[in-house]
Amino acid sequence: MPYQTLKLEYDGALAIIALARPDKRNAISTQMIEDLLASLGEVQSSSARVGILTGEGKAFCSGLDLDELRAIATRSPVEHLEDSRRMARLFRTVYSFPKPLIAAVNGHALAGGCGLATLADFTLAVPDAKFGYTEVRIGFIPALVSVFLRRQIGEKRTRDLALTGRLFDAAEAREMGLVNLVVAAEELLAEARKLAATLIAASPTSLARTKRLLVQFSEGDLDREISMAIQENADIRSTADFREGLASFLEKRTPKWTGE
Repeated sequence: MPYQTLKLEYDGALAIIALARPDKRNAISTQMIEDLLASLGEVQSSSARVGILTGEGKAFCSGLDLDELRAIATRSPVEHLEDSRRMARLFRTVYSFPKPLIAAVNGHALAGGCGLATLADFTLAVPDAKFGYTEVRIGFIPALVSVFLRRQIGEKRTRDLALTGRLFDAAEAREMGLVNLVVAAEELLAEARKLAATLIAASPTSLARTKRLLVQFSEGDLDREISMAIQENADIRSTADFREGLASFLEKRTPKWTGE
C-alpha cells in the first residue's frame, strides 16, 4: 500500500522501510506514526523475514515535527493522553516486533527518533550520527523511552541521558550498548544487508520464538511501566514549564523556568 511519510520496499526476504521526509529531517508526525505502524504490520504479514529501518537524507529522525509541537499547545488532556498512547504503541511495536528489525541510522536520531533507532533488535550507525533523549531541554519528559532504556543500559546511564538531555555520538552509543556497530556512511546499508542475510539464514521459527521469549521475560512489568509513562507523558503537557519550554524552543530563545 502507498505511504505518505515513508517508503517500503521488498528485496526477496528483506523488507526496507525508509523514513521519507528528508526536508523535515524525517521528523515524526501523527501521519508518520500511523504509517510506521501500518508498514510494520504489512511487513509482519508478508513473507519478508527481516526488516531494515533507515532514513532518507542526512538525518535518521530528528524527533517530533515542529507543526506537531505547535499543535500540542492547543490540545485537550484527552488528546494529550491519546497522543501518548499512540507513541507508546509505536515504541512497543518496534521493541516487540516478531521479526528481526535492524535500524540503519544514517544521521542524527533525537528524542523520539532516538527511541526508534535504539529499540530495534540491532542498531548500526554512521560515525557522525548524534543521539540524544533531549526532552528535558524543552520542558518535556522522556517517559516512554525510559521504560525501554533502563532495560538496555541500566539505571545509572539512563539517569545520565534522561536527566541531562545531552547529545552523544555513535562511538559512545556503541560503548553503552545502544549501537551494535559503527559503520562508514557508504557501507551502512551494505552492512545492514549483510546482517540481514545472516538472520535470514537462521530458522524463522527459532528467531520468532527467541524474540517472543525475550519480550515475555518482562512483559508484565513492561505493561505496567508503559501505563505509568503514558500518564506522565500526558500530564507534563499541562505544566507551566512545558508551555514555556515549548514556546522558547519554537521562538528560539532561552527558556525562563518557573518550576511549575
